[in-house]
Amino acid sequence: MQLLEQILGWSDHLRQRARYKQWPHGKAVGREGEDVAHRYLQKQGYYIVARNFRTPGGSAEVDLVAREGDVLVFVEVKARESDHFGAPERNIDAAKRHKIVLAARQYLRRSRHDPHQTRFDTISIVFTEDRAEIDHRKGVFGLPDAV
Repeated sequence: MQLLEQILGWSDHLRQRARYKQWPHGKAVGREGEDVAHRYLQKQGYYIVARNFRTPGGSAEVDLVAREGDVLVFVEVKARESDHFGAPERNIDAAKRHKIVLAARQYLRRSRHDPHQTRFDTISIVFTEDRAEIDHRKGVFGLPDAV
């Protein structure tokens, strides 16, 4: 298992180096945060169902969709290189939550999963020089009744 984790870590590292060369810096940091959150959730026993799930028109997105037992978890990931301007999750305002809910509703329609067995989490990641500080908050907001 440890060898597999090392291989996956190197794979993530190489993919991330290429992203920083090709993408705008902020987008590369965000995608690196999603990679870190993905691996973190797997280590916590979650099964990742989808990444970057978008509505058909592309107007709304949820970063990660995971299963924790029977619960379907929609996860918004926010990553920063510092917390000088506040915690990353502070950027999840009402408009962003609305878009996450739109994507979640679309996913629920397609998957036919019970909307009462869902949860919305955030994962904030602050990259320091030698590691990533992860703050996972469960059930930060709910799905409005009309699905």
